[in-house]
Amino acid sequence: MQRCTTTEVTGHAGQRVRLAGWLHHQRHLARVAFLLVRDGWGITQVVVDDAGLRARTADLSPETVVEVEGLVVLSDQAPGGVELHDPEVRVVSTPEVAPPFELRRPQLDARLPTLLDNAALALRHPTRRATARVAAASVAGFRRALDELGFTEVHTPKIVATATETGADLFELDYFGTPAFLAQSPQLYKQVMVGALERVYEVGPVFRAEPHATARHLAQYTSLDAELGFVRDHADVMAVVREAVAGMVAEVAARAAPAVDLLAIELPDVPPEIPAVHFADAQRLIEASTGEAVVGEPDLAPAHERWLGDWARREHGSDLLFVVGYPMAKRPFYTHPDPDRPGFSNSFDLLFRGVELVTGGQRLHRYDDYLAALGGTDLAPLDGYLAAFRHGMPPHGGFALGLERWVARLCGAANVREVTLFPRDMTRLAP
Repeated sequence: MQRCTTTEVTGHAGQRVRLAGWLHHQRHLARVAFLLVRDGWGITQVVVDDAGLRARTADLSPETVVEVEGLVVLSDQAPGGVELHDPEVRVVSTPEVAPPFELRRPQLDARLPTLLDNAALALRHPTRRATARVAAASVAGFRRALDELGFTEVHTPKIVATATETGADLFELDYFGTPAFLAQSPQLYKQVMVGALERVYEVGPVFRAEPHATARHLAQYTSLDAELGFVRDHADVMAVVREAVAGMVAEVAARAAPAVDLLAIELPDVPPEIPAVHFADAQRLIEASTGEAVVGEPDLAPAHERWLGDWARREHGSDLLFVVGYPMAKRPFYTHPDPDRPGFSNSFDLLFRGVELVTGGQRLHRYDDYLAALGGTDLAPLDGYLAAFRHGMPPHGGFALGLERWVARLCGAANVREVTLFPRDMTRLAP
């Protein structure tokens, strides 16, 4: 008899099936016991009315791995509307220690450090598994959307010889006796690949040795990157961002519907054109409303992003808002300036429910412009990158989206670590 998963049981009403999983919880009454068996997809109830079997299973502890053969019976009162009757239960393995928290509770009743220290167990909880399903569906939606737009997925090195961006700290390592670093992003490589494939994207880890101990920063996270050639300006890149986010939302709705329901996720409505506000105008709006002196500051504080998120919902009915035209002083060397306002850039951030989700923009594409932007910098470490521009590059641009931050905001998590399988930050290197 082949194994049947909890999602497949309903389709076998009136038949005997073999279920395998973990003992999630059991409840014993006077003449019957109910065993809840959890596998990677859900929970199925097993009804035990045989006195001998009830006695043998009574002492089984939570997380015991079991196989159950039983008759599938539809029941409105059972989890998932189905249960197994007349079962045979076989113990596959038993836990060596008692769990530090109860997985049977609707929510994990433990502090975040405890959950992270015991990730191997905490990730079994239905809500933690649900966030992983949302992340997987989001990546699938990103890939599908860009594939349909003619992009090619690439995989670039994560060990590099030089910094990708100025201003971000690097993790240094010894590469066979030569100093090297973990990549901050695939930025330089994806720009080079525009000269070969025109439209590329990558899903992969990036590493930031920045001393942030906030609820939204990690030292390693998953970045969804894209770059495209022959753009008119950053507006063409923003249009691709819109398609990527819409694809992610659609795939989460289609592929992770049970997770959406379990986590009570309110999926955003992605409008045909996401509203946008210029950085300078955004600062004036904030200053006029709050009285804070923010005009002239080079960046937006998290509180100001939250204010703009509320403003976008009030004024545009949108959970999404582009802020365009950030000052050149706060953008990397490869950023293209606004031809009409050189102090500002052809770049943008996408805010999602008041939190920065995406950063992107138009890049420089002429070799002489790079020489000017990098004036006084040793160009030798960037020679492979600059070679693309010596041989002619089209106007191009791209963006990067942080997966964990997206999932956290989508699921309403207060801390990005709640939706990260094994987070890496300033203090955590294990498990």
